[in-house]
Amino acid sequence: MTSPLQRLSLDDLRRRTSEKWRRYPSDVLPLWVAEMDVPLAEPVVRALTEAIALGDTGYPTGTTYADALAGFARDRWGWTLESAQTRLVPDVMMGIVEVLRLVTGHGDAVVINPPVYPPFYQFLTSMGRRVVEVPLDDRHRLDPDALDRAFERAVAGGRRVAYLLCSPHNPTGTVHTREELSAVADLTERHGVRVVVDEIHAPLVYAGKTFLPYLSLPGTGRGFSLLSASKAWNLAGVKAAVAVAGADAVADLDRMPPEVGDGPSHLGVIGHSAALRAGGPWLDSLLAGLDGNRRLLGELLADQLPQVRYRLPEGTYLAWLDCRALGLPDDPARVFLERGRVALLPGPDFGPGGEGHVRLNLATSPDLLAEAVRRMAAAVR
Repeated sequence: MTSPLQRLSLDDLRRRTSEKWRRYPSDVLPLWVAEMDVPLAEPVVRALTEAIALGDTGYPTGTTYADALAGFARDRWGWTLESAQTRLVPDVMMGIVEVLRLVTGHGDAVVINPPVYPPFYQFLTSMGRRVVEVPLDDRHRLDPDALDRAFERAVAGGRRVAYLLCSPHNPTGTVHTREELSAVADLTERHGVRVVVDEIHAPLVYAGKTFLPYLSLPGTGRGFSLLSASKAWNLAGVKAAVAVAGADAVADLDRMPPEVGDGPSHLGVIGHSAALRAGGPWLDSLLAGLDGNRRLLGELLADQLPQVRYRLPEGTYLAWLDCRALGLPDDPARVFLERGRVALLPGPDFGPGGEGHVRLNLATSPDLLAEAVRRMAAAVR
């Protein structure tokens, strides 16, 4: 099967009206926001087309999505989950917000691991939660000792504390190991910290690495996970996601206001469920193409921008580029945009550790990826 990344031309892509293709002028190559340059998987197209032809565009209901997710999780990860452990939510970030409202209050601390997905900061701040930063180490891994100290300080005043974990990690592409996740479970249980895990990139893990659902591990019964097909099948515009509670957190999830379940798109539920049930071959083809692209990016950078440090991401379709040796300002994305006409996400937006970095979305054709690196190199000559 030809990779989905090689099926659309630049002219095809510029006909799109989503944010990726409308934020910047037409001379800019947009490799910033997490949208992929792919056609939809055929099972998704078929399910959505049939729903629209039928006028099946009402409100979502039932366990269709949860059941599809359970089947995918069983087949791909060996994880058994029950629909009674789940709630339908509008998307992963809004699901995180709703779960955090269940287990924390105004002024309570939420621990995060920068550099990390910028909306974590934005939503936590707007919720009135106190952000506690525990940066990844210099290998982009979790630091258990630093987490231990942060949890101890955060719970000292008797306030409730949550840990918002990104797994796989955005922007570094780190796939947390069993040892690391087990350490998180031990630490959070010891300190009484509630874990909420963003697992939106879970299907996007490369050969040689293994995604472990956090709630599949011992000692995680008081935790929560948020999952969605949106990233792996490029369905951000048809919104839906699932919140999953650990065995000891189902009663908490039962307190989620019922109106939250009215937020997801019914078409989202239909499309995401089709992806999870029948989109496996398409996903495998996509992963093969992404694997080629992550390696191609390394070769292109070594040849044209050897000062840029780049670790192959273990998961996601995101590349975290350390541009500090180029001698640019803390926000090299501005230089690449203004001089090279390539749009990337600025590293400082991801918090401490993001200075001098950019995030590049490599879910595009090899030709466009090569053109982007050529422009970036020309911008700093």
